[in-house]
Amino acid sequence: MGAEYYVGLMSGTSLDGIDAVAVSFSDNVPNVLGHVTHEFPTALRATLLDLNTPQGQNELERAAAAGVALARCYAAATHDVLQQAGWSSGQVSAVGCHGQTVRHRPGQGFSLQLGNGAQLAELTGITIVTDFRSRDIAAGGQGAPLVPAFHDAIFRSPRQPRIILNLGGIANLTVLYPGQETRGYDCGPANVLLDGWVERHLGQPFDRDGLWARSGTASAALLQALLEHPYFLRKPPKSTGRDDFHLPWLDSLLDERQDLAAQDVQATLVAL
Repeated sequence: MGAEYYVGLMSGTSLDGIDAVAVSFSDNVPNVLGHVTHEFPTALRATLLDLNTPQGQNELERAAAAGVALARCYAAATHDVLQQAGWSSGQVSAVGCHGQTVRHRPGQGFSLQLGNGAQLAELTGITIVTDFRSRDIAAGGQGAPLVPAFHDAIFRSPRQPRIILNLGGIANLTVLYPGQETRGYDCGPANVLLDGWVERHLGQPFDRDGLWARSGTASAALLQALLEHPYFLRKPPKSTGRDDFHLPWLDSLLDERQDLAAQDVQATLVAL
């Protein structure tokens, strides 16, 4: 059987860009032939951040417009990664595009992603696979995280138990025990708070090499307060996002700890 070609697109909770990867599969073995990262246009990123806040205004119209704008960004990333891989659109079996999560409420039976797959299909001329979460939620699952399926395919061992930690906007764990079903769940916030805090105080999208956090000292009292969030007491399976962990929540815990330097807060978020 000849190789099949696919493009994967991903933009996560941290909103730090769109990752595109071109992968060929031969006998179910993946081979990465191209990868690019596209930054979000500033205005679109601001809109997506606001739409991820339940108190946003005129959400329906703005979400629809943002979905179309996202599809154009995804199409540009797809075009660039195809050029890097040396492929034409006609060679690609499908593009997998998760979209951008703006509301994750599996307990209420839904998780909402923007992206407009139909628009992306027209812009690329390629079959688009999207809406990864809805069926799992309809069956009683969390619809998140998505990466355990990949971890299972790449890292499962018939002899050794393996646990994989993925530090994205939200941190998640994949548990791979020989002879047992794959388990995966979100364990708490990662870059969603770290990036937000450094952007507020330094105007930078992230703390490169963790240098700012290293200049601070973690606060045991603040760490304990952070760990008292009820999410940490819930048993898996579970999932979370900006609905639970956001800067206003962090600010509420800092009201009584205003003596902490900003870099100490960053160091504490790393400890979390």
